[in-house]
Amino acid sequence: MDLQNFNSIPADELRPLLAACCDVPRWVNRILTARPYDDLPSLTAVADQAARDLDATEVTQALAAHPRIGDRANGNTTEATWSRNEQSGVGDDPSVRAALTAGNQAYEQRFNQVFLICATGLTASEMLTALHHRLTNDPRTEAYVVQDELRKIAVLRLTKLIALGKEIPA
Repeated sequence: MDLQNFNSIPADELRPLLAACCDVPRWVNRILTARPYDDLPSLTAVADQAARDLDATEVTQALAAHPRIGDRANGNTTEATWSRNEQSGVGDDPSVRAALTAGNQAYEQRFNQVFLICATGLTASEMLTALHHRLTNDPRTEAYVVQDELRKIAVLRLTKLIALGKEIPA
C-alpha cells in the first residue's frame, strides 16, 4: 500500500496490519490518530516515538507476538511472513540452531522473556554474539535494549507495509 492508501484506508482494516508491526493497541492507536501523514518520514517519526513511549507491560505484550530467534513462525499471517524473512540469516545449520536454542533458554532463564533482536540483515553468528553479549546485561539495561529492538522492528515493518504496494500478505 502506498501512503495515500495508508492515510485513507478505514481504521478497522488498517489496525490488524499495524498490529503485525507492533502488537500493542496504544502504539497502533497513535499511528492511526496521527493520520494523515505527508510523507514516510513523518509516519516513521510518529511510530518511532510511540515505540519509545511503551511501558514495560506493553513491551511484554508485544514480545508475546514474536517467536524465538531460530524458531520458524508458523502460518501465513503478515507477521509470520515478516518474521520468517527477518530471521532468514539463521539458516538451517543444526549446530547453529542448537546454539540458538541453548542461548534462548539461558536468556529466558535470566530475563524471563523471549530474546528479541531486530534480525533483518544479521547472520546467525551476529545474532549469537548479540545474544551472548546481552546475557551479561543487568535487567534494567536489558529492558532498555529490548524496547529499542522492538522499536527498530516496528518501524522496519511499518516501512515494509508502505513499500509493499499492492501485495499485503494475509
